[in-house]
Amino acid sequence: MFEPKSHDHAHCIEDAIDRAELVCGARGARLTDIRRQVLELIWKRHEPIGAYDLLDALRTTHRRAAPPTVYRALDFLMEHGLVHRIESLNAYVGCPHPEQAHSGQFLICRGCGSIGELDDPEIAEAVRARAARLGFRAERQTIEVRGLCAECSRVNTEAARVVQ
Repeated sequence: MFEPKSHDHAHCIEDAIDRAELVCGARGARLTDIRRQVLELIWKRHEPIGAYDLLDALRTTHRRAAPPTVYRALDFLMEHGLVHRIESLNAYVGCPHPEQAHSGQFLICRGCGSIGELDDPEIAEAVRARAARLGFRAERQTIEVRGLCAECSRVNTEAARVVQ
């Protein structure tokens, strides 16, 4: 993600919903109104969002929504590769390529909170192979790397120069 400031966010959300409809249609799965709204709420941000923040936002249109409503929608969206759970933050981000199965490697900016997804099959295979050599059968992997995105790195560098 790490989208530039000139990023057309409305197009980004529309594209994510269009891809979700295609993925669900191809799999015979139903993208219900609630699931669609949860997905839209996730894509409205380019940073992770927690389930209870999603619930609060969803209640503006579905007053009786309860935690299980959001968690069921999130389970569906994760099952179909439409969103990823960022384990260390207990939060969710949209997946930019749900049509392909993959293991995520995530770059988490400690400055602005944005997330970038690498989706590098070589990294995933290296982890699987090394685990297998240790006798471990990896079933699922999520790699999270913390640091600074390019923009926050630039701001940090400029601030350091001013202090000197």
